[in-house]
Amino acid sequence: MGLYDMLKKRWSAPGDGGSLPLHRKVAAGLIAGGIGAAVGNPADVAMVRMQADGRLPPAERRNYRSVIDAIGRMVRQEGVGSLWRGSSLTVNRAMIVTASQLATYDQAKEAILRQRGAGADGLGTHVAASFAAGLVASAASNPVDVVKTRVMNMKVDKGASAPYAGAVDCALKTVRAEGPMALYKGFVPTVSRQGPFTVVLFVTLEQVRKLLKDF
Repeated sequence: MGLYDMLKKRWSAPGDGGSLPLHRKVAAGLIAGGIGAAVGNPADVAMVRMQADGRLPPAERRNYRSVIDAIGRMVRQEGVGSLWRGSSLTVNRAMIVTASQLATYDQAKEAILRQRGAGADGLGTHVAASFAAGLVASAASNPVDVVKTRVMNMKVDKGASAPYAGAVDCALKTVRAEGPMALYKGFVPTVSRQGPFTVVLFVTLEQVRKLLKDF
């Protein structure tokens, strides 16, 4: 979000309050999301594996004790490259989520203020715009989430071929085996998580901006 705001200010004309056309907002979100995801991918792989461990047969469980233990064992057993397994998916997902979430929020907020005037820039507007942003981000990211989780969590034995050759292969195999709607498995939980998170995120952000506007 910090990178997104920096790009908005850099790309905005002086005195226009950081307003950008939609395509530039999307571009700023894509860049900011991609950079953040590339840095955070090792922790994301560890999280996915730790969450899925309990669903594996006892003999196949990894039993990581912590995120640090998971990252250390991945490096020792599978090489440093394993920390960026599925990174293209993580980066793509983050780019999609960040661009759709931040651009939608800004666009929805601007649309409301154009209709109701600058005096409407309050809690109600922030909640409405952030709810729209959460819904759009959930719809845009769910297919990538399904594929990302399956690729990150696949077990690859030495000498054996991986179940999926990559993200596209995983998506195609999923659709062939389970139908197109398989890419939207877990959509309700995604909205249930993303919606409240997005509302809290943007409402908090707006309050922090008000507190820090003079600094």
